[in-house]
Amino acid sequence: MQVVFHCGVHGTDIYRMVKALLQNRDWLLRNGVEPVTPNRHRDVFNEALSALRGGPATPEMQQVMLDVILDSDDPQRVICSTPTFLGKATRAISPQGLYVTAGEKMAALANLFPDAEVEFFMAIKNPATLISFVLSQEGSGSYAELMGGVDPEALRWAPAIRRILPALQGRRLVIWCHEDTSLIWPEVVRSISTMPPDVPLKAGLQVLGDILHPDGMSMIRDAMAQEERLTIASRRRIFSAALEKYGRSDQIEIELNLPGWTQQLVDRITATYDADIAEIAALPGVEFLTP
Repeated sequence: MQVVFHCGVHGTDIYRMVKALLQNRDWLLRNGVEPVTPNRHRDVFNEALSALRGGPATPEMQQVMLDVILDSDDPQRVICSTPTFLGKATRAISPQGLYVTAGEKMAALANLFPDAEVEFFMAIKNPATLISFVLSQEGSGSYAELMGGVDPEALRWAPAIRRILPALQGRRLVIWCHEDTSLIWPEVVRSISTMPPDVPLKAGLQVLGDILHPDGMSMIRDAMAQEERLTIASRRRIFSAALEKYGRSDQIEIELNLPGWTQQLVDRITATYDADIAEIAALPGVEFLTP
């Protein structure tokens, strides 16, 4: 059995993955794939993680958890998705960097099902917008309290992923940039669900629907219908054209109003993020999804 954990990160999903998988649930169940909603696994996993303290579950414990969370009999692939797998949003930032406990938490998740083939999926996010998102969450406190004197330019993704990889002990890790989601969402959903390209994907335009004017969605559907053979490259070309013409700036552009921040600081953080993306994509053990 394969068990997949979609781990966020915070501010990148808002349960969109769960909704997309549920819209394709009929095909998934027919093909041995079961998506599990957070309300089905949250309490079970939390109780097990607390009891195991990072150690491996026994075969009997694994079976009990599966009996509780699954609807189908003996699925080949189980997908669990929730933004809280890596802890509270406010713990994403620390003097040691981004998500310093992520490797430990992901290893503990893998140990819930040590007899399974465990995979991890996660989107990463520009640290500038990640900080802004975390600050917007209840209980984050003030900017000064959240950051605790941490230099925002020191919050980098490449070191974070380098810390995670050893903890996964060779398990599959698939990463993409949240900023690219509108262009690659169908590939993300197909990759995590193993849906082949020739199977119609429901909710494949879901992300674009959130950031385009209605005329943009009509443009996409018309252009896709005119393609004799729709490929990933041609679909992304269509998506890009629609975004350029009909993208809603209020949904695409994020205004950062953080104490002491300047556009120059945001530009430097973004440039470092771009460099980290290139480094992460080249790391052994990482599958990186790009437009």
